[in-house]
Amino acid sequence: MALDLAAHGFDVAVHYRGSEADAHATVDDLRAAGARAQAFQADLSDEPACRALVPAVAAHFGRLDAVVNSASTFEHDDPTSFSVAMMEKHWRANTAPAVILAQALHEHLADANRRGCVVNLIDQKLWNPNPDYFSYTLSKAALQSATVMLAQALAPRLRVCGVAPGVTLLSGPMSADEFAAAHRMTPLERSSTPEDIARAVRFLIESPAITGTTLLVDGGQHLSAQPRDVLYLAKH
Repeated sequence: MALDLAAHGFDVAVHYRGSEADAHATVDDLRAAGARAQAFQADLSDEPACRALVPAVAAHFGRLDAVVNSASTFEHDDPTSFSVAMMEKHWRANTAPAVILAQALHEHLADANRRGCVVNLIDQKLWNPNPDYFSYTLSKAALQSATVMLAQALAPRLRVCGVAPGVTLLSGPMSADEFAAAHRMTPLERSSTPEDIARAVRFLIESPAITGTTLLVDGGQHLSAQPRDVLYLAKH
């Protein structure tokens, strides 16, 4: 996503929590592509640190026009193993920071008398539910609802949209062969690639008439009912 935006004229702030070396490597790639870029560290589960992120980025670049919320915790539980602690862990990474960052971007844009956009990375799983990764799914369901309500509340200054990927990257205990099999379990016989997601994110940022809606970029995976997460179905 960062590289695609840089290739189309955007400067990019790269947020990281603990992956400092990877973040700075991405910054180097962005600068090589001709963009202004800088890495910013923050633990988004810490509310003061999260609230300080947008002002820090705006102070460095002089302006901020869009935020892409892609940070996520993805740990397995189900209705029988659910705990408040697991729910809170996912909420603090997947839901609350996106709301706080939208608040902060709206305030920045109001001060600058400009308009902007938030894009939240959600999950096609919400349109094709199963009880695996229960707390994760609840946190993304809350993020989807927040996307709609923030779009209502923060217009016209701020547009808020979503992108719901399908099987895009290796995750959890999935092997490369299982990932390849899972990627084909869609009506289009291919799911989403990182390039597909990046293109959708940029489309929303560049589309001033779109807000409060989510693009499902998943090869049609949401059209096929699945009793379990595709991670497990690909093992058979």
